[in-house]
Amino acid sequence: MRRHSLTRSTAETEISVTLDLDGNGTYDIQTGIGFFDHMLDQLARHSLIDMTVRAKGDLHIDDHHTVEDTGIALGQALAAALGEKRGIQRYGSCLLPMDDALVRAALDLSGRPFLVWSLDMPSAKIGTFDTELVREFFQALSTHGGITLHVDLLHGLNSHHIAEAAFKAVARALREAVATDPRKANAIPSTKGAL
Repeated sequence: MRRHSLTRSTAETEISVTLDLDGNGTYDIQTGIGFFDHMLDQLARHSLIDMTVRAKGDLHIDDHHTVEDTGIALGQALAAALGEKRGIQRYGSCLLPMDDALVRAALDLSGRPFLVWSLDMPSAKIGTFDTELVREFFQALSTHGGITLHVDLLHGLNSHHIAEAAFKAVARALREAVATDPRKANAIPSTKGAL
């Protein structure tokens, strides 16, 4: 069973998540931040990871803590659901076009977190959502999920399209990386014998 549920509580947020890596992309997301919910919907749908997220945060201050802490919780749940990572493909990549935007994502479920982020947004806001929080989410996800993650913007004019392309590209890369390798279904994909 490659699924995991957890709750993360701080003075700033209360986050609960459930992930099923062998799902079909079903999602039920409620963070109180409309645009962020839309992005997490894309993450679930395109990764084929079933995802339930409930987040209550200090939105009267801003969206930062809720977005970052949701990334932390999702990363922790992903790492737990993967377990020892036996049989996974481990690597994934995607070159994703969305209208004017073209985003490349490549990742390694190595257990060694590292984020390379080359994605500048043309605007500071998408509606009321701070565009800098897109990076904050992926930083938290990669750190707490043990993911080496590279995200690059190759083209783009519209911040909404760029952000959505980033979430979809990472989702598609995750879909590839968490998939079972039919030729090595019982092996840990590392010469070290552990990830």
